Amino acid sequence: MSEPWILGYCATHNGAVCLLQGDKIIAAVQEERLTGIKRARLGRLDESLAFRYCLEAGGIEAKDLDIVVGAYFSGDVVVGTGVVAQDRPTKLITIPHHLAHAAGVFALSGFQESAVLVVDGQGGLADSLPPSELINVKRSTVPDLRRWAETITIYVANGTEIRCVEKHLGEWMPDLKNLRRGQPMQTFGSIGGMYSSVSHQIFGDAMDAGKVMGLAAFGRHSYPTEDFFTISEDGRFLFSDKIVKRYANVAHWPENQRENQDLATSVQHALEDSIFYLVEHTSELTSMPNLCYAGGVALNAITNEQIVQRSYFDDVYIMAAAEDSGTAIGAAYYGLWQLGKVHRPVRHNNDSVGRTYLTSEIDRAISTTPCVEVVATEDPVHSVVELLAEGKIIGWFSGGSELGPRALGQRSILSDARSQQTKTRLNARVKHREAFRPFAPLVLEEETANWFDVPSIAPTSPLMLRTFPFRKDMAEVVPAVVHEDGTGRLQTLNAKDYPGLYDLVIRYFHKTGVPIIVNTSFNVMGEPIVETPEDALWCLLYTDLDYCFLEDRLVKRSAAFKSILDLFPLVTKIRYRVGKSMVDDPKEIKIAPHSSITLDVETPWGSASQFLPQIALPIVQLADGQHTAQQILDAVRKTTPVDEATFKSIIRHLRRAHVLKFSDQPGAVL
Repeated sequence: MSEPWILGYCATHNGAVCLLQGDKIIAAVQEERLTGIKRARLGRLDESLAFRYCLEAGGIEAKDLDIVVGAYFSGDVVVGTGVVAQDRPTKLITIPHHLAHAAGVFALSGFQESAVLVVDGQGGLADSLPPSELINVKRSTVPDLRRWAETITIYVANGTEIRCVEKHLGEWMPDLKNLRRGQPMQTFGSIGGMYSSVSHQIFGDAMDAGKVMGLAAFGRHSYPTEDFFTISEDGRFLFSDKIVKRYANVAHWPENQRENQDLATSVQHALEDSIFYLVEHTSELTSMPNLCYAGGVALNAITNEQIVQRSYFDDVYIMAAAEDSGTAIGAAYYGLWQLGKVHRPVRHNNDSVGRTYLTSEIDRAISTTPCVEVVATEDPVHSVVELLAEGKIIGWFSGGSELGPRALGQRSILSDARSQQTKTRLNARVKHREAFRPFAPLVLEEETANWFDVPSIAPTSPLMLRTFPFRKDMAEVVPAVVHEDGTGRLQTLNAKDYPGLYDLVIRYFHKTGVPIIVNTSFNVMGEPIVETPEDALWCLLYTDLDYCFLEDRLVKRSAAFKSILDLFPLVTKIRYRVGKSMVDDPKEIKIAPHSSITLDVETPWGSASQFLPQIALPIVQLADGQHTAQQILDAVRKTTPVDEATFKSIIRHLRRAHVLKFSDQPGAVL
């Protein structure tokens, strides 16, 4: 009898789909990697590109699915006729958001039994949770609370049973839906919400928590944890608005840098205090030997390191996709267990769960991308080693993409860690991001103790979710990956979990004597990590990358290529929705300020809807394949003030969103 097909999906931000055959992950991918829209949500499941991507990876149709499980904030389920209209019935269920987090991390942990701690901004709404989830409920106090939702949950997992033993209710941020850049800091009612509120205060975006973690090393611990929250005798979090009031008139970064740095440092300490309390409490409450930890807060590597070293548990596992995309994996495994299948403990130390692209697909991408050419070499990996040693920056595309937000060697940008200039160039000319942002050291597992002060407990970090201090005598050798506090958020490599990447780094070690290279995600700030060979090649064209390695092809820009502005953009075959009207020709669109435009675009995985910002409309109207991007920029500037960097960012976004195609010749778009 063949193994069942199970599909799990996450319908929140960072929407994702996971396909299992039995207990094997066939494919899992975030919607954003396919739409090109950062943190894209799923609408109807059967209209999701991630849904079609996973079915295609499995070589099946929707009618072949045995069970579909959705992870939701509420009890609503929208799967669409493309899933339910079929000859044989498919079981359709939904599960609470935190339960999906718990199932995902436990399924990948390799544990047979474990405590599970879930901490995020906000999970399922309290009025949609089943009675089995509302156990030992603790309600936080929140200024201006408008609704209750799960924010912290403690479970006990054993085999295929995951049982709630404590639930905390609160709220992320009451005014999140109306939050805009420029607004003052918002009140918060959860641990994740606290960090997100600070993220909005500093950077104008509540989802930029990773930046706050990086900035925390530069500030002073100026505000005590009590200014953020206290914990009552019965274990409830009592949130304060002292910090909110104090920062009511402080401008976003890069203004008021000292105040914002101190806020980042202080909220990091408050976060650590909250998680240390919860981990100790989880140990006392469950008496379990192992801990699984998930939710968006579990991406904070500084706190994670302290959790491991405080030794409340014999072993701790944090999944790579700890944030919402990981609930798609949890939903899928929960579905597997609902079909009566057993839990087979196998630890996952690799997040390569996307589909692998064939050599023919890579060659087609190279042939249809303008201004790129293959470098002739008998040994592409050897050539990459030589280039890295020369200080070149390489886009590394290998195997199936990662589901989570950390690039672990499938969709990475790699470079030489021995020069401080590497960090400057990467931030300014490749990633286009803030100068304080650190980069991760990729290190051979067997060499880790020679370069870091390695803890005796859990001395490896395969998923880049922990930080180790550099040895003082070694930090100066690799300045590009040493953070302000002397640590590195490292990824340790072994040949079993990362064979191709390990081969590269050990060859680099043999050449240079340094077993560490820089690893950062293969994208530009504000855009999703690349998914396809085409995405990778276009990133080569519009950044300061030197080369791109795709499986066994080494590619560079053509000598004649100077700028993306010299290329000829053409609008793809799309339809426009303005209000209730459908328009085929963008030149016919006349809209009032602040009106919305929605595009129906074609992608490799089927049609999708995209939102078109008004600033992009004149670009789309002029993109006829006969004029260069520079000529279009000159024309747009006559009516709309736009600088070159913003214009380039817009056309990059339109290409990734499947709205524009480009050629190096007029009228010859490939």
